[in-house]
Amino acid sequence: MNEILKAIRERRSIRKFKPDPVPRELIKEIAEAGTYAASGRCMQSPIIIAVTDKALRDELSKVNCEIGGWDSGFDPFYGAPAVLIVLADKSRPTYLYDGSLVMGEMMLAAHSLGLGSCWIHRAREEFETEKYKQLLSSLGIVGEYEGIGHCAIGYYDAPAPAAAPRKENRIFFI
Repeated sequence: MNEILKAIRERRSIRKFKPDPVPRELIKEIAEAGTYAASGRCMQSPIIIAVTDKALRDELSKVNCEIGGWDSGFDPFYGAPAVLIVLADKSRPTYLYDGSLVMGEMMLAAHSLGLGSCWIHRAREEFETEKYKQLLSSLGIVGEYEGIGHCAIGYYDAPAPAAAPRKENRIFFI
C-alpha cells in the first residue's frame, strides 16, 4: 500500500502522552509539513506557533480547561509536552479551511515520525482574549488572526486506539 494512504489509515488521535520532550528538530519537521498544506489561491496565510516552554504550555492548558468547562486540574492537552497552535488570517475568505488543512498535515507528519497527535479545540476563544493577542504582538505577528486549533504532540503513553469502523454510504459516484 502507498505510504501516504497507509499513514492516513493508521493515524489516530492520541489522548495519553509521555512527558518526554520532543526534539526540536522533529517539531520543526512537523510544523514545516504544515506549511506545505494547500491554501486558497496559495496565499499561505496560516501561521504556526510551536510551544515547548512548559510554563506557557501549562498556562494554555489551564485556560483551555476553563474555556472547555472541565474541572480544575484536567489537562486538555493530555500531557503532550509540545503544542503547535495554528492561527489563520481572518481577512482570507478561506482561512478556516486553510488552517484546518495545516492541522491535518501536521497530524500526519507527526504520525510518520512515530509521534502521537491530537487536535484540541478552543484556540479561537483563547486568541480572542487580549492576553493572547498581546502574545501574538510580542512575536511580531500583525493582523487579525483566528485560532484554528492546537496540535498536541508527543510520544504515545498507551497503545493507539483501534480505528472506528467506517460508516457506510459516504461516497457517491455520478
